[in-house]
Amino acid sequence: MTAFRKTAGPGGLALAVGNGESASQPTLIGSVQRALRLLEAVGAHADGALAKQLARETGLPLPTTYHLLRTLTHEGYLRRENGVFVLGEAAEAIGQAGARRRQRTHIAEALALAGRELRAAVYFAVYREGEVEVVAVTDDPERPPVEEWVDFRTTAHAHAMGQCLLAQLDDEARREHLARYPVQSVTPFSVRTEDDLLHRLDTVRRGHVAYDQQEYALGTVCSAIPVQVGSAAAALALSLPVHELHRLRTVTEQLRTMAEATLTTLAFSISI
Repeated sequence: MTAFRKTAGPGGLALAVGNGESASQPTLIGSVQRALRLLEAVGAHADGALAKQLARETGLPLPTTYHLLRTLTHEGYLRRENGVFVLGEAAEAIGQAGARRRQRTHIAEALALAGRELRAAVYFAVYREGEVEVVAVTDDPERPPVEEWVDFRTTAHAHAMGQCLLAQLDDEARREHLARYPVQSVTPFSVRTEDDLLHRLDTVRRGHVAYDQQEYALGTVCSAIPVQVGSAAAALALSLPVHELHRLRTVTEQLRTMAEATLTTLAFSISI
C-alpha cells in the first residue's frame, strides 16, 4: 500500500511518497532466496542429494522444496540423476563465467606488471573458433596499446599477434581463415599477397617469433611469441612506438623469459 507522510523541510511541510519500507531496507523476494539456498545446498553435495535431505538442510517445508526443485530443474539450474539432484548446466555456466572473469583479471594484472617492466603495451590473444580474440591487454596511458582501427579479427595477416596465431594453425585451418579474411594491405608496409604471408609464417614458425614494423598501425612496431595453452593457438605480444624499434628484439626476449617463468601459467588458466 502506498503511504503518504508529512516531512518537515526548509520551506515548511512537504509530502513524501513511499511504499512503507525504509530506504535502507531493500525489497527481498523470498522465493528467490529459498531457491538460492537450495542451489547452495545441492552444490555442497558432489554426488547429489535427495529432496528430503535438501529440505532438512535448508529448513524448507518439503512441498516448497519439491516445487522449487522442479522449477530449478525445468530452467536447467538443476538436473535429477538416479533420484538425486545435482547442479545443471545453467548453474555450472554461472560458476564458469565467474571463474573466467577472475582468471582474466589475474592475467590482466600479470600483463600490467610485465608492461611496466618492459615499458611496452602487452597483449594476450588466442585463436578461438576460427577467430582472433584478444583476451587481455595492458591499459597504461604512458604506454597505450595499439588502437584497433581495423578489426583485429579480419587483419590477422597484418599484425604480429595475428601472424603468430596463424603460424600455429594447421594448413586446413589457415586456408579456411584466409578464405574468410583475404590478405589485403592495411598500411603501405603490410604484406600484399597470400604467398608473401605464407612465406612470412614459415619464418615465424622457425624463429618462434613474429615481428611487424608499421604493418598494422603507422608509428608502431610489434612482436609476438607463441605460448602453449593446451591444444589452442595462443600468443603474447607487445607494441612500441616506432622510434623505439631498436628496443624491440631485446624486450621481446625479455617477454619470452617472463612467459616461461609466470605468464604462461596464468594464460593456461584461461578456459579456451
